[in-house]
Amino acid sequence: MSWLLRSVTTSSKKGGEAFLMNELYLMVTITERARARQFLALFAKYNVTVTLSTLGAGTARSELLDYFGLEKTEKVVTFSVVTRSAWRAVKGAMQRELSIDVPGTGIAFIIPLSSIGGKKPLAFLTDGQDFEAGEESALKDTKYELLVVIANQGHTELIMDAAREEQAGGGTVLHAKGTGMEKAEKFLGFSLVNEKEMVFIVVKTATKNRIMRAIMDKAGLHSKAQSIVFSLPVTGTAGMRLLELAGDETDGD
Repeated sequence: MSWLLRSVTTSSKKGGEAFLMNELYLMVTITERARARQFLALFAKYNVTVTLSTLGAGTARSELLDYFGLEKTEKVVTFSVVTRSAWRAVKGAMQRELSIDVPGTGIAFIIPLSSIGGKKPLAFLTDGQDFEAGEESALKDTKYELLVVIANQGHTELIMDAAREEQAGGGTVLHAKGTGMEKAEKFLGFSLVNEKEMVFIVVKTATKNRIMRAIMDKAGLHSKAQSIVFSLPVTGTAGMRLLELAGDETDGD
């Protein structure tokens, strides 16, 4: 049976052992494509080795670029799961070694995780980082959460079909390249391909666990999609009217 590891208010148990995720975050970095390898190499020095990278483009106005003496270039957006201690170490290293505080070098930020689907994916995503059970943190209750699904390319419909069975709305797909995927053999018992898709689905918090379990059951590690799923808190939304109406119809079930 699929199970969820929670980072706030409650924690799932298996074999009597509780797993608390009071200090796990999704770290997002945005930098020029030419410097992406430098950032990935620095992350690896601090055991942040499982990353998903995708291309993006800057939208700064030309006069702003001229002011800073910059050129409009392709960007690389990188996603990694980090502990608070890993973030502090990586942040300091980015400031010292890569001068991230210099305008135009890049930006980095973290978002707290609220839950993750399974003990093995947790171990895979945080291998080498100091992660220990601790006091649960209090996180403001949110009406919505963002599900992030990492899966093999070409299986988006399998994921979305599973999510829609539990009243999820649409999703947004990013193509990404994974690093550190060879480590999956150690934790998951099989290797993962580097070419990935990241599926973002905003769901009502009340239905989040059902949707995550559906994805894990029907498009999880045992399937061709080999999906890993976790959730992030959403503190404000717009354009969610259809999801609100769908929720009103099912809240009484």
